[in-house]
Amino acid sequence: MAQHQWLDRSQPQTLQNAVILCYIDAGLALLSGVLAGGAGILLLLPILLGVGGFGIANDKRWGYWSAVVLAGLTLLDALYVLAVAPGISSILLLLFAGVLVALLVHPMSRQYQRLWFR
Repeated sequence: MAQHQWLDRSQPQTLQNAVILCYIDAGLALLSGVLAGGAGILLLLPILLGVGGFGIANDKRWGYWSAVVLAGLTLLDALYVLAVAPGISSILLLLFAGVLVALLVHPMSRQYQRLWFR
């Protein structure tokens, strides 16, 4: 039986932090979806980002690339939200989305996944 892990401490710090941010994003999306009483396509994006984070934690190449694509889409969504409704919450959303993309495409993260992910 395969052993799965939620966080791989042997990965570089950039990937570890990216995985944690993916989980936080997914958890907050679930919480806001439950509190808002609805589920939509916008709720699916962060949930899939959490799945990508789980893939990264288990050294899966699909997890890394899905997290990169979904984090990029989250960044574009944050830019749209900032353009439509500027405010401090929009700026914070953009900041966290940008940090996640930066952590995932950092040269250390890219090199590690290129060498060790399967």
